[in-house]
Amino acid sequence: MSKLYLKYSNLKQKDPNKLYLFKNGIFYITLSEDAKILSNLFNLKLTNLNENILKCGFPTHRLEYYLKLLEENQISFEIIDENYEKIENYQDYLNNLNLKAITDKILSIDFDNITYKQAYEILQEIHAQIQDLYHPGGDSIHGRNQ
Repeated sequence: MSKLYLKYSNLKQKDPNKLYLFKNGIFYITLSEDAKILSNLFNLKLTNLNENILKCGFPTHRLEYYLKLLEENQISFEIIDENYEKIENYQDYLNNLNLKAITDKILSIDFDNITYKQAYEILQEIHAQIQDLYHPGGDSIHGRNQ
């Protein structure tokens, strides 16, 4: 039995009515019965984690979209991300992921080979991204706990 499935089983014993989304690399995946629910609800492909365990998932860049769908369908869920002890607020979680992406972009800039104009354009783009995080334009999740 995989560590992931063992963790899933332990969580399901504590709260069998909650759907658990595990961050696994560049995907969020669900297992077993949760995978069947996610697949049926959103027409996502079921695959095998191993010969006995089903999985279903979606890419990390689609997280906000699927969280919104889960909320609209009144599905109780929890995100399990090894980088976070406990996620209390999903909007903060999404904002932190976006801030990390912005920081990674800044750190990847080769400051020895950039023009003033390029630097200015990068800073404007980053400013707009940060503004969107703190003044979202409508359709984002606003911290509903599940």
